Amino acid sequence: MNSLKHEGLGMTSRRTRNRLIQRLREEGIANEAVLKVMASTPRHLFLDEALAIRAYEDTSLPIGYGQTISQPFIVARMTELLLSRAKSRQRVLEIGTGCGYQAAILAQLVEKVYSVERILPLLEQARRRLRELGIFNVETQLSGGGFGWPEQGPFDAILVTAAPPEIPEELKQQLTPGGVMVLPVGSEQQFLTVVSRRADSDQFDLERSEAVRFVPLLGGVVK
Repeated sequence: MNSLKHEGLGMTSRRTRNRLIQRLREEGIANEAVLKVMASTPRHLFLDEALAIRAYEDTSLPIGYGQTISQPFIVARMTELLLSRAKSRQRVLEIGTGCGYQAAILAQLVEKVYSVERILPLLEQARRRLRELGIFNVETQLSGGGFGWPEQGPFDAILVTAAPPEIPEELKQQLTPGGVMVLPVGSEQQFLTVVSRRADSDQFDLERSEAVRFVPLLGGVVK
């Protein structure tokens, strides 16, 4: 893939990308490492060509199969929360690979990302996009539901990109002592939530953040 395609033209240009980063700053994103990575990562490459012109709007967009690529502010906010709360960044689990954009952001800020996705065509597209961008520290698996990836656990942090009605117990148990999980929780009304596992016990602390709107966390595999 050539560098011109990475940089984009017109509404996908670096100038357009920088305007998005300025908006994220104005909306309260303060982690400069997160902003730098989001500025350099070509979001338009994670969308169908017809939607690429809208890639740097601060909005979620469809990626097929009833799924969406998250709003840039939400990607930045969840990443910022994870980085600020996690004591270690060596092993991070993502639930819901989707188009691969959130995994691409995380992979440039942590040592290793493990990502699971239930929809095979989306997973195959994400794998291709990550390879094209030279991102090789993301390991993926086709897996249904919010059961995580226990064979690769425990994890220093978990990020969930779809909303369960309640915090999945299976995921809590895949956190290391001192580990954190960032996820939207709720059905009709959803809130971004940080789950922190205490270092000295099997107890968890919850911190509720802003109201959000995510697709629901579903079970089963789609091939």
